[in-house]
Amino acid sequence: MIPYNLFPTPVFKFTIDRSFTGDEWAFINGLRKENNNCNMVSEERYVLGRPELSSIKSFIVESLDRYFREVYVPKKDVYLRITQSWLNYTYPGQSHHQHSHSNSFVSGVLYMRASRDRDRINFHNTKQEQIEMVSEEYNMYNMKTCWFDVHEGDLLLFPSSLLHSVDTVKEGERVSLAFNTFPVGLIGNEINSTGLLLKE
Repeated sequence: MIPYNLFPTPVFKFTIDRSFTGDEWAFINGLRKENNNCNMVSEERYVLGRPELSSIKSFIVESLDRYFREVYVPKKDVYLRITQSWLNYTYPGQSHHQHSHSNSFVSGVLYMRASRDRDRINFHNTKQEQIEMVSEEYNMYNMKTCWFDVHEGDLLLFPSSLLHSVDTVKEGERVSLAFNTFPVGLIGNEINSTGLLLKE
């Protein structure tokens, strides 16, 4: 028997491999927060445009480029630009509702404060099943939810349409930097009348 896994969903994990600096934390802690669905979010929605996070942005841009080149192998000169970016703050008793990111191509989450023994992100399978089957154990073919344990410095990149959520935090503060992206350049195929030039 040879199993074939058709049309997998690409989720890439990178690690920044350094501690966040005092200046970076001073900026993050100094941001004004507002209520979100079940947690808190920064009022500032373009944090990666700030000079205080320029080193973090460089790491994210390099990771995005690798994801984009390996997954899509673009024929034309196309790249992903970061659009909006913000901080999520989740405290004990809070969670993050199940959601996806509209008006974005690839989204990402960089964990600023998290611990692998208690923090994770859940991804949800949205494929419509005509027949519901109860499984004795779960594998890559029948699972409805998949999760990743996350730690400080971990960066996850994934298609923006992929539903994700965070369970209720039991202890500690969880801080993550989330962002959206959109392609820049010529996408589609002009011969097939699907060409679209997206400018910065």
